[in-house]
Amino acid sequence: MRPVDLSAISVPARVADGALAVCCAVATTPFAASGLIYGYFRWYPPLWFWLPVVTLVGVTAWFRRGRPSWFAVVALAGWVALSGIFAVMLAQYTVAERTRSWRLTALSTVGTLIVVGLPIWRLGGFDASLPHCVAVCVAPALLGLYVGTRRELISEMRERVEQAEQERDLRVRQARSDERAQIARDMHDVVTHRVSLMVLHATALEATHGRDATAVAGRIGKIGRAALDELRSVVSVLRADSAAPLAPQPGLADLADLVDQTRALGVPVVLDVDTGTPTPALVQHAVYRVVQEALTNVRKHAGDAATQVRVRREPDLLRLVVHNRGGTAADRGSGLPGGGHGLLGIAERIRLVGGELTAEPTADGGYLVEAVVPIDRESGR
Repeated sequence: MRPVDLSAISVPARVADGALAVCCAVATTPFAASGLIYGYFRWYPPLWFWLPVVTLVGVTAWFRRGRPSWFAVVALAGWVALSGIFAVMLAQYTVAERTRSWRLTALSTVGTLIVVGLPIWRLGGFDASLPHCVAVCVAPALLGLYVGTRRELISEMRERVEQAEQERDLRVRQARSDERAQIARDMHDVVTHRVSLMVLHATALEATHGRDATAVAGRIGKIGRAALDELRSVVSVLRADSAAPLAPQPGLADLADLVDQTRALGVPVVLDVDTGTPTPALVQHAVYRVVQEALTNVRKHAGDAATQVRVRREPDLLRLVVHNRGGTAADRGSGLPGGGHGLLGIAERIRLVGGELTAEPTADGGYLVEAVVPIDRESGR
């Protein structure tokens, strides 16, 4: 039997308990039980005897939720001493309703049948004892089992519904968190790459003292418009009333344009792409972002360092290698800020498509970024 927290019982339930306790006490008094023809003692007890018994029955009835077994014992004692039958019926109901155990209920019912049915059977026979015993002992126990089991089922269903709602809310929060992280990665990739290109072109324009200003300004404008388009595509995801952007995400076919933009800044980049068979769009987009971040870091930290970008499709995987040598001292450090989140972002992108990313300095003073993504040879996924 589970312990009962009496402080958690509602006020109406406590009022009902008080009313039932008073009824049990009143029904056990000689004034109420004197009309019964069955009982162990056919006498009128003195006040000093029945008043403590009646009080004890009423008190245990008040605390019947927490101590149903004690209430059953006291109720039987009240029946034996004063023929108080109402307390016995309530005790049978309480034991079955609070314990919800067929075994304990059957044990209590058998004991109550013996105590209650013996004097009735002795004085009235089987025909008189059977309906009385069923009404006093069996029916309240069955009703208590039904009510207790039903309340437990309702409580379990309510807990399951609350747990399901909590799990749903958790999934929603996790989905929102994943979406925010995805948007943050996209924002970082777009802003870092495009804005760094604009800054470097502006720096080159300043260094030329106005020469080729039109061409450089045109490139800055083109980069700025591309940045706005990509930002607009990312921000549109945040709008609840708008559909997902339909424009295709950049992939392996866009690596040539990406490399050309870096070459325009004076960074020698060699691109070597050989995939052979079609590659999943998600993998292509992840690889594109890795190359984008790696070239951005080259411009930030290595200046004019010679860089090689190689993409190879092996039997069961796609391998990307971006390797740059050490730049000259004059060109190292472009002054562009770095938040340190770029490598973490691309590593997460590769992890989400099932691959691994390695980024580490090399012995020649350069840097190596390598991504390996497993791909199903037959399905291309």
